[in-house]
Order: sequence, then C-alpha cells, then structure tokens
Amino acid sequence: MKTILTGIKPTGDIHLGNLLGAIRPAIELSKSGEYERALYFIADAHALTTVRDPKAYKQYVYEIAATWIALGLDTTKAIFFRQSDIKEVFELAWMLSCMTPKGDMNRAHSYKDRVQKNKEDGKDQDQGINMGLYNYPVLMSADILLYDTNDVPVGKDQIQHVEIARSIAGRCNEYFGEGTLVEPQEIIQKQGAYIPGLDGRKMSKSYGNIIPLWASEKKLKKTINKITTDSSAPEEPKDPNNCLIMEIYRLFASSEQVKSLEQRYREGIGWGYAKAELFEVVNAYLSGPREKFNYLMENKNEIDNVLLDGASKAQAIADETMQRVRKAVTGF
Repeated sequence: MKTILTGIKPTGDIHLGNLLGAIRPAIELSKSGEYERALYFIADAHALTTVRDPKAYKQYVYEIAATWIALGLDTTKAIFFRQSDIKEVFELAWMLSCMTPKGDMNRAHSYKDRVQKNKEDGKDQDQGINMGLYNYPVLMSADILLYDTNDVPVGKDQIQHVEIARSIAGRCNEYFGEGTLVEPQEIIQKQGAYIPGLDGRKMSKSYGNIIPLWASEKKLKKTINKITTDSSAPEEPKDPNNCLIMEIYRLFASSEQVKSLEQRYREGIGWGYAKAELFEVVNAYLSGPREKFNYLMENKNEIDNVLLDGASKAQAIADETMQRVRKAVTGF
C-alpha cells in the first residue's frame, strides 16, 4: 500500500509560510489519488524540545489541528492524528537510537546550527541544547518508519531528516533482514517551498517577519501594509518580477488577476494600492477557512473526535509494524 506521510510541529504563530510551504501542498497531494494511504500528524512530542507551558502546549495542538481541518484536509480519507497518541512511536524511537551512530546526530542540521550559534555568541557549544533536540532526527525517523511510509514531502532544508530515516531503515534491514522497515523517499516541494516574509527573508517566527494566518481582517491588512518596499513614486513603472508584494500575490491570485496587476506595475503603481490588492486576494482565500477555524476553536470536542478517530486508524498500522519489527529485532 503506497503511503505518504507528513507532520507539522505545534509551536504557535501559524503563518502564511506554514500554509504555502507545507500545509497546502500536503493537502493537494492527499487529493491527487496517487496514494492509497495518507497520514498527517501533529508532531506534539517534538514541540517539547522548546515549549514549557502546558496551557500553551495544549492550545498550540488545538490550533494546528483546527488549521489543517479548516484548510480542507479531508479527515474521512486521510488519517489525521496526534503523534503522542501512538505510544509505539517512542518504543520504535528507542530501537532506532540503538541502531544510530552518534556521529550521524552530530552532523544533523538541527544540532549543528545550534552549536554554531553558541560558538558565534561566545557560549559553550552545547548551552541550551537538550537531548530532545539532539535526538530529534531519531524520533522523526520513528514517525516516518512506524507507518511504512514510502514518500515524505519536504522542503530542501528538511531533506536530511528523510535521508537519516532511510539510512537507519537500511541499517536495520541489513542487520535483521530485508523488509524489517520500509526505506522512505523524499518528495521535494518546489512550488511554495520558500515563502518570503515582510522583509524579504524566509517567513519565520525567529525573524519576526510573519503574516499570521488567522489574524482578523483588520490585523491582516495592517500586517500586509508593513511589507518592505522602496521609495519609488507611484507614477514610476515597476518591475513585477522583482517585487516582494507581487511574489506573495502570485501564490493566491488567479492567472487573470496576476496579469492585470503586472500590467499596473509596468504602467506605474503606488505601493499602497499594490498592498491593498494583495490584502484582497489573501483575505478572500482565508475568509471561509478563518470562519471554520474560529468555529472549531470554540468547539474543541469536534477536534478531539477527529483526532481520536485518526489515532485509532494510525494505531492499527503501528501495531502491525511493531509486531514485525519486534520479532525481527528481539525474536519475541
């Protein structure tokens, strides 16, 4: 059974980059008919590496669940669940840890980036780094391998996670027999993989340049008006292919709308007008989902029911995988 899997960590401040870079492409893949089984999970255990407030943690989980549902994930066809509801993922993570060289973790981007930043700041290289962060790739490998995943959609900066999972699976198959674990492949998300923020850098909470996904219309408009522009006069012609506003606009507008606004750029356009046009297409796209998101956040029992149903389906797959893996690895 050909299987695709993706997950997203619930850490708050959901923004347009999450929608365009991960959520929308993943939902489109689930509708493609290419896969017999599609799994989407909330990576709540991964959030424990940074989130320390249990109330915020719970809120983040509900927000990301409501986001996927509001944006159109068909939970009657896709398996949508909370990572930590399937306890076998932690059992498998320990088994995989025992099969993973420490050097692989030393080379993991998540760890190396933190070490490099500590060195640049003149701190001890491991300051602030917990074992959850260090072992992050192993748990992520367990997320992938537990469900016999064939394909994992990722951006270019996340390819290493799938490579590590594939390497671990290959090592287990070499030791314990072919077919112990399915060796996954990455699907590189090209369109929408890099989403610019207000300042032109990649949209990220760490840069403080995000456009919130579920902001009110008033706040959304105010945020879009903060997009960085130059000081050219409204009557000056502008290049639509070298403009941050236009770059985001193309991700939401129809081809006719894009052609029309590009023409306005070449004739001369004020930045205020361009930002207003961007707000209109983004708000039109989000207005329906925003209403559904707000409804779900007021009726969390409906989210609970969806996640429990998804967990029961994911559990059936996990049980089957772990029976095979336990017998291969331990003989029992």
